[in-house]
Amino acid sequence: MSRLFGLYGELCASHPWEVIVAVITLTTCFLTLDKPQSPIPFKTPVTCNGCIEEHFIAADVIVMTIIRCLAILYSYHQFRNLQSLGSKYILGIAGLFVVFSSFVFTSTVLNILQIELVDLKDALFFFLLLIDLSKAAKLAQFALTASAQEEIAKNIARGVSVLGPAITLDTIVETLVIGVGTLSGVHRLEVLSYFACLSVIVNYAIFMTFYPACLSLMLELGKISNFYGDNQAGVLKMLLEENDKSNPAIQRIKLVMSFGLMVVHIHSRWNLSTDKVSESLDIHINKNYTGDSSFYMYIMKQFALSADHIVILILLVTLMVKFILFEDKDHLREQMELETLTGIKKDIHLQKRIRTVSTDVEIQTEISNNYLIIPDKLACSKLTDVSRSLQDCLQIYRMDKASDLSDNEIIMLVDTKHIPAYNLEKILKNPERGVRIRRTIIENSLKKSDVFVSLPFQKYDYSKVLGACCENVTGYVPVPLGVAGPLIVDDKRYYIPMATTEGCLVASTNRGCRAIEKSGIKSRIVADGMTRGPVIRFPNIVKASEALLWLKTPTNFAALKENFDSTSRFAKLQKVTTHIAGRYLFIRFVAETGDAMGMNMISKGTEKALKCMQSQFPEMEILSLSGNVCTDKKSAAVNWIEGRGKSVVSECIISADVVSSVLKTSTHSLVDLNISKNMIGSAVAGSIGGFNAHAANIVTAIFIATGQDAAQNVSSSNCITIMEPWGRKERISTSPAPCRR
Repeated sequence: MSRLFGLYGELCASHPWEVIVAVITLTTCFLTLDKPQSPIPFKTPVTCNGCIEEHFIAADVIVMTIIRCLAILYSYHQFRNLQSLGSKYILGIAGLFVVFSSFVFTSTVLNILQIELVDLKDALFFFLLLIDLSKAAKLAQFALTASAQEEIAKNIARGVSVLGPAITLDTIVETLVIGVGTLSGVHRLEVLSYFACLSVIVNYAIFMTFYPACLSLMLELGKISNFYGDNQAGVLKMLLEENDKSNPAIQRIKLVMSFGLMVVHIHSRWNLSTDKVSESLDIHINKNYTGDSSFYMYIMKQFALSADHIVILILLVTLMVKFILFEDKDHLREQMELETLTGIKKDIHLQKRIRTVSTDVEIQTEISNNYLIIPDKLACSKLTDVSRSLQDCLQIYRMDKASDLSDNEIIMLVDTKHIPAYNLEKILKNPERGVRIRRTIIENSLKKSDVFVSLPFQKYDYSKVLGACCENVTGYVPVPLGVAGPLIVDDKRYYIPMATTEGCLVASTNRGCRAIEKSGIKSRIVADGMTRGPVIRFPNIVKASEALLWLKTPTNFAALKENFDSTSRFAKLQKVTTHIAGRYLFIRFVAETGDAMGMNMISKGTEKALKCMQSQFPEMEILSLSGNVCTDKKSAAVNWIEGRGKSVVSECIISADVVSSVLKTSTHSLVDLNISKNMIGSAVAGSIGGFNAHAANIVTAIFIATGQDAAQNVSSSNCITIMEPWGRKERISTSPAPCRR
């Protein structure tokens, strides 16, 4: 039955608009039908002289007031339960929706059956006692355990498959039990019983059709997913365990009771004579009164407020205010977090024990022995006990359903070398869960549970990371980001992002921007060529020398360029330079790469050019595409002399007034310091490209802020700072500055 209910639930959740429109259309058709005369004695008895006679005795008023107050208190209790299940707003809306929709559709059916307004008013509070909001809340919880939008319909279907059979049986039992009241012969009890039976049936129909569709539509339109965060799996497990704990004996009793009550109903209704039914119909159909004065009095009675109505109204308003404004605690989440921590501690202990054994049988035995002493409700996330054997877990994994395994089962497969730890995100199809499990594995290996306490990993878009820029991810590091500027370069204003934890770096850079704000900077690109320097080896120096001469021939260079340029639309080979060391030959390919740094495209072109060269020298051996004469991310004279990437020169002129007011010094002192420190001091140190104050700090902060390779600051910060007096102004220039763009 669960499978059928699951398929049915998926149908409703996957086609919410169709289900909603169908139910509303059917309801509208019922409302527009001509009302038939009811075969059931719903009409309120009236006296023969045409006056409505209502017996409001004191006992009746007291009893009805108590019933109504109990109904409101019970409703309040149910909403408190909804609040403890999660967000009181989302689940509360779900509960209100079920109450409202069930009442509307029940009223539609009762309208067809011609129930009087006075009977409906008295039965309303009885209706509140019959509504079970916990079932609606549980289905909402199943929907909210979806970690992505596409899982909502699947989880609603799962909820219907779990709740459907029990709700169906409960509906049958409730209908049969309440239906006994229709056989009592007491008019007021019969009306309430008929109303209750219809309410139960309609509420069941709405819950199984209209509610799943609207719930799916509400969550999809609201873009609600991953509602419970790390506790998604825990909430789902708790819901499934709660259903599994239902007593089968009680279910059998319900079935036997249903059969017995069905026999009672058939026997009782079969014995009703046709004459009695006809007589009852005549009495209640013919006693219709249309007097204007009495009708006016009848209408006024329906809307008159008595003392019991005022008591109920005050109680209802008070409870609503208390629920909305003063009920902010979410006890269940606190309990779940506590239980999760407890479960994690015991799971860590188990993983330590698993590592001490080797065979599958020993692992399973260790798991069984440990979890015999662990309570069922310890963990509320997928960091739960390993309930399946290694073979079962492997079978599930090989069916591409690794996401159905618990965290500890995944860890077991990693520990037994069946799943590579670096591939968890791809296998689980849930990057955040994969990162969380990897963190747990590392903590277990280090025998520490607080390794990643200060490292966040949630609410991060790992799709930009996986297979792109980082592997074996365990979280992300938040770095402060400052802004310096505006910086005026070639008459354009730029604000410079800088990610750094070095105090005063952004402030000093910003002060430099203010110093040159009036004059601005003029810049020019004087060279553009990214490099790749492979190393190749020949059998002897004779062959190496022949290859060196071959490369210097223009026709041979043209052949290399043709092959190199064919690999990319942007990479264009400019020149090659060669360096020989014994039988080793180092070739430095220099190429334009457009706006990109272009290491990948130039490497691809270099490989293709070397294949062309190898056709002429089959004995040559390609040892590496990078032979360190590129030179990439290492300080090298070749980069300083010949440049690598885009070489830029820039210049600005600062007035003496600005030097004094902003930089708090004089032109003479600044020029003297630059010569003494940046020129003489750097020469004494044997610096290569370091004739500057601290260009590397600024370049690195910009690289980190913009997601660039921070290691490239080695060559990108190579520059020489030149200062010279210019009348009452100071001319400052940097040259050259090979950098990565």
